[in-house]
Amino acid sequence: MLDTVEKVVYILTMQLTPVGSNQTEVIINGNTILFSYQTPVAAFVPGRGALRTNKYWSNTTSKHINAAAKRWGATKVVVDQSEIEALLDCKGE
Repeated sequence: MLDTVEKVVYILTMQLTPVGSNQTEVIINGNTILFSYQTPVAAFVPGRGALRTNKYWSNTTSKHINAAAKRWGATKVVVDQSEIEALLDCKGE
């Protein structure tokens, strides 16, 4: 008897936008994720608003986060760093 192999295909929509010196926004599956230098530190999630990491990185990164929330027109909600990083999971779920 042959085993059935199930293949799952995920369609990833991604857009990369430099927004300033050492700041980049990546839109993955409708969520906008802010990178300060090489670290994801905040995100705009439709229906939830602006999420910011609870981890302190630097004064400059804090300025990047505040500027992003202003661009997004959203109040910041503090979440665990792992929640920001989980948004980078590109499985399309």
